[in-house]
Amino acid sequence: MKTLSLIFALLFSITFTTAQTSEGKNNTSSIHVKINKLPSSNGHVILTLHSEETFMKSAGIRTIKAEITDGKIDVNFEDITPGTYAILVIHDTNDNNKMDFQPNGMPKEAYGASNNNMSFGPPQFSNAKFEVNDEDLEMKIIL
Repeated sequence: MKTLSLIFALLFSITFTTAQTSEGKNNTSSIHVKINKLPSSNGHVILTLHSEETFMKSAGIRTIKAEITDGKIDVNFEDITPGTYAILVIHDTNDNNKMDFQPNGMPKEAYGASNNNMSFGPPQFSNAKFEVNDEDLEMKIIL
């Protein structure tokens, strides 16, 4: 009887430990982004999730091309691992999948970044960064 009780106790503890380990592996979050009051409903909105290494340098970690509905977009970046990130956004009015510039170097299309801290010059990672932990995030970005 002691042997049987010991076997059940071991099986229970192994099952419990496995359940905790599996739960710990799913350490991801989602980032829910809303943008209201877009200048027009032309084109799409392109949102790119960046680390410090990719910010303003390369394609980024994830990209979403969002349809505009009633002057708004509402999207989710799913399965994001904990870390420090920033989001860059452009309203691609002519659907050419890139930011267009005037001859003097100023952007032709509306743009923004997480934290809505837009000053003169291009967005800076230090102003746009935010932390992803084990909880889902919600943010509004203004263009």
